[in-house]
Amino acid sequence: MNTDELIALLARQAGPAPVGEARRRLLPVLAGGAALSVALALGGLGAIPAALWAWPAPWVKLAYGAALAAVGAALLLRLARPVARLGGPLAALAAVLAAMALLGAWALAAAAPGAARSAWLGHSALLCPAAVLGLGLPALAGLMWALRGLAPTRPAAAGAAAGLLAGALGALGYALACTELGLAFVALWYSLGVALSAALGALLGPRLLRW
Repeated sequence: MNTDELIALLARQAGPAPVGEARRRLLPVLAGGAALSVALALGGLGAIPAALWAWPAPWVKLAYGAALAAVGAALLLRLARPVARLGGPLAALAAVLAAMALLGAWALAAAAPGAARSAWLGHSALLCPAAVLGLGLPALAGLMWALRGLAPTRPAAAGAAAGLLAGALGALGYALACTELGLAFVALWYSLGVALSAALGALLGPRLLRW
């Protein structure tokens, strides 16, 4: 029996693992990652002009980032323990992504003739996903450290969940500095930044989280 088979066997026989230890280890890192993302965004990029808060876009960005963070945290708390059921959080993730995609498609359809390209490209299409990814990197590092002290039996999935959560925290921070007002822009480029963070976590998971 190789190591992976032994881990799978132990996980099947372990029964539901207590969530208290996972929360105690992960939640402080989550809070610190969120605070650091906001501090880096405001300190490095500056806050958006106060007048922009009269538009829907900044609030949608914050709501989208918060919803993704909540789903990512739920997934991570489950994947940090053996015998985790993921159906509920995965369904919630699909719902959040679908809702944002529909909102972006509606905004794109409502754009003035000839304005569709600028509606989804904005003026910072290349900066946005890189900023979301970069602002979430400290949280990703902290979450990987926290996971190493827990019992994830699916390292790639746990890493992806950590990346999703870290990317969502990056998106929350960047929302305070991003001056884009197009909802189609948010649906595409913010989602891409979070997806890149999740992919990075999935790549790191098997290397950093294997027992």
